[in-house]
Amino acid sequence: MGTITKSGFIAIVGRPNVGKSTLINRLVGQKVAIVSQRPQTTRNRIIAILNRDDTQMIFLDTPGFHRPKNRLGEYMEDIVHESLADVDCILLTVEPKTAPTEDEKRLIEKMKGRDIPVILVINKTDTVPKPAILMAMAAYAPLMEFKAIMPISARTGEGIAELECEIGDYMQPGPEFYPQDMVTDQPERAVVAEIIREKMLRLLSDEIPHGVAVAIESFDESRDDLIKIGACIYCEKDSHKGIIIGKNGKMLKKIGTYAREELERMFECKVFLDVFVKVDAGWRNKAGSLREFGYTREE
Repeated sequence: MGTITKSGFIAIVGRPNVGKSTLINRLVGQKVAIVSQRPQTTRNRIIAILNRDDTQMIFLDTPGFHRPKNRLGEYMEDIVHESLADVDCILLTVEPKTAPTEDEKRLIEKMKGRDIPVILVINKTDTVPKPAILMAMAAYAPLMEFKAIMPISARTGEGIAELECEIGDYMQPGPEFYPQDMVTDQPERAVVAEIIREKMLRLLSDEIPHGVAVAIESFDESRDDLIKIGACIYCEKDSHKGIIIGKNGKMLKKIGTYAREELERMFECKVFLDVFVKVDAGWRNKAGSLREFGYTREE
């Protein structure tokens, strides 16, 4: 790689389930954010780094913008607001299937008046016919002065190279903020917790995954060929605990197996993963629990 002479921070924002995490994974070429068909997959701001020739692009993947219903939701909304400050470019990500929502209009109002270029990214173009994409462009364009409107498919990669070029125009002369072999600032424990939560999002019913948090209790990498990880899934109800464990422990075993297989691919060694479940009733409204599970803003 060449010497970095330009750099910048890019916030990826939008309502839940528009494909922000899929987009960030596609941009950096590997998985740094969990992906699910369910809304509210991302809870923290995730930094991912992309180096292209002399340019370093630092992406902030944010939680889906929505009206908060509990302290966790308020934390997630604060993360979005903080991500709009001190960035060089904003990618407002939408899908072409719906008209602008009230939450999107609220978000756009917050971006107006900031001297920050905003690119409208219309994702999931592979899921609709071309007339629907044109209709979406016509619906969003009047809401604010976008620097560009970019139809893409994060899933297939269509339009990603063009989007990269457009983002590159807004990078500034500046330093290399992160080493060029680094793709995310997430500590290993946070990545492991998110991978376990992703498997729950995939395997469990709609209600339960939004009421769970994963804490990594132990992380032993004293051996070169084996990593031992102890993880605890916290849920809000005894009934949820029973569903997560499943009959004869089958669901918990499946969650652990899927997570372990992905972790072994990521760490390129054997992983021993021990997962258990505890109840912490109402944790999404408890400041202490939110801190314990890593949902704390930087001061």
